[in-house]
Amino acid sequence: MSVSAAAALWFLPFVLPICFFVALSDLRDMRIPNQSVLLLAAIFLIVGLFVLPLSTYGTRLLQLGLVLIIGIVLNAAGAVGAGDAKFAAAAAPYVAVGDLRLLIAIFAANLLAAFATHRLVKYTPLRRIAPNWKSWDVGWKFPMGLSLGATLAIYLIFGAMFGS
Repeated sequence: MSVSAAAALWFLPFVLPICFFVALSDLRDMRIPNQSVLLLAAIFLIVGLFVLPLSTYGTRLLQLGLVLIIGIVLNAAGAVGAGDAKFAAAAAPYVAVGDLRLLIAIFAANLLAAFATHRLVKYTPLRRIAPNWKSWDVGWKFPMGLSLGATLAIYLIFGAMFGS
């Protein structure tokens, strides 16, 4: 992996609770709160300054801007939700460019597993565990924060274990 194991280890304790909160709030309310996205970006801005080389830090900040622009365009086209686009942008600087193919594979597997699990639970008695989640009753819409948060968490865990 291209991501530094040390950097991933530093980011993990701050990022994991946010990923969990984003997944839970998207399941519960079908929205990703702006505060969680801003906090995710702020953590990168502060911690990243200490754990990444300055050139890498600058490149990763550019990734945030690029993914935000792409997300705005996709949101305007109706392809993704605004919260999903903002979360993806805030998560982008945590990812090393060399790991993009791995990240896409993690996201694809995670998306399939999350979608299948969400739909399975939706139509079984397990739904009674959280009967008031909005994500149960929004038709074909899916709480992407579940997959986006889990993807970032898994990527950083893999980075901490197998990073350079």
